[in-house]
Amino acid sequence: MSKILKIRARQVFDSRGNPTIEAEVYSNNESASAICPSGASTGTYEAFEKRDRNNKKYLGKSVLNAINLVNSKISNKLKGANIHDQTRIDTILINLDGTKKKTNLGANAILAVSMASKKLSAKIKKIPLYKTFLVKNNFKLPYPLMNIINGGAHANNGLRIQEFMIRPDKATSFSEAMRICFLVINNLRDLIKKKGLSTSVGDEGGFAPMINSNEKALDLVVSAIENAGFKNGRDVSICLDVAANELFKNNKYSIHSSKFISVEQTIKKYQKIINKYKIKSIEDPFGENDWTSWNSLMKSIKNVQVVGDDLYVTNLERLKKGFLNNSSNSILIKLNQIGTVSETLEVIKFAQIIGYKTIISHRSGDSEDTFIADLAVGTNSNQIKTGSLARSERVAKYNQLIRIEEELGKKAKMNKIH
Repeated sequence: MSKILKIRARQVFDSRGNPTIEAEVYSNNESASAICPSGASTGTYEAFEKRDRNNKKYLGKSVLNAINLVNSKISNKLKGANIHDQTRIDTILINLDGTKKKTNLGANAILAVSMASKKLSAKIKKIPLYKTFLVKNNFKLPYPLMNIINGGAHANNGLRIQEFMIRPDKATSFSEAMRICFLVINNLRDLIKKKGLSTSVGDEGGFAPMINSNEKALDLVVSAIENAGFKNGRDVSICLDVAANELFKNNKYSIHSSKFISVEQTIKKYQKIINKYKIKSIEDPFGENDWTSWNSLMKSIKNVQVVGDDLYVTNLERLKKGFLNNSSNSILIKLNQIGTVSETLEVIKFAQIIGYKTIISHRSGDSEDTFIADLAVGTNSNQIKTGSLARSERVAKYNQLIRIEEELGKKAKMNKIH
């Protein structure tokens, strides 16, 4: 049995330049490390991120107290644990914290240790990480939901919707999916330049031009798809992340313009843009507590992937509630919303049993860690969100999926999205 000898944590920096935790777990003269990501647009029900709010040296954003907890409490408690028993490791961490939202130790401290343990187990067994999750054979590659225009909390332009994404539905391999996205992105860059707008990028690598109308952004995306030689809605589909939590006040929403309108009017506007732009996926179309509106939207539209992110926060209790309420047909999976690998896998398993699509996702504050690429393949999740073809912390995940596809060789197949 390979036992954990010690755990060491350190403060490193994420893609937004903020401090975050890297944990390194040691066993059998081997070690593996993992970096915890951090979100900007976060749901109220997410697990707690521990930061040193009173440490002015890092503007209240450092994670030094959480690191001390990893190096002392967590390391002492996990010393001697079987590195290959992930469920036991995560249970010890959950019990050591003792709170529902992991407020004592911090979900960021717990997750970094949980992910590093999983990586070390795979390393000692000398098998790829993606082979250590739920799927044992017939591995499939996910379709990228590639963020090409940023708005909302991820950019400082006037766009209400947070992410305008493309999904290369025509692709028969992951490499082909990347080529299609590459062509659309380069055509989009040319279009933005021609309009005299900036081609600088937002937190997740998508362009962040100074435009303030969702429809103007959608027109640009459609033109880019067509200029690249593809057909919108068939070869490439447009997908949206609304992040409606940020656009909600007094039971009204300001999703489609700066004016707040009723839920009924908001749904009508959704129907209009879905039909006009052949939109195939909408994430967080309403607020995290507005269960009735989610249900109304599900009844009002067909053949659209409705994705819960802030609604579910990778939490099994909330997912069960959403399923009973017929709130959506898909769930976004973010490890740091719940705080351990085991709990994440539980949510994925349940979601797939009830027929939901599972979409593995990065965070806006991410790192060079490629854990989620392996997680997507190893859980048969049919899509992955990891940003645009810009910023190395985003591209690192795509490159890892290219490596996995190459390793699988002729056995490599794309997952189903319909």
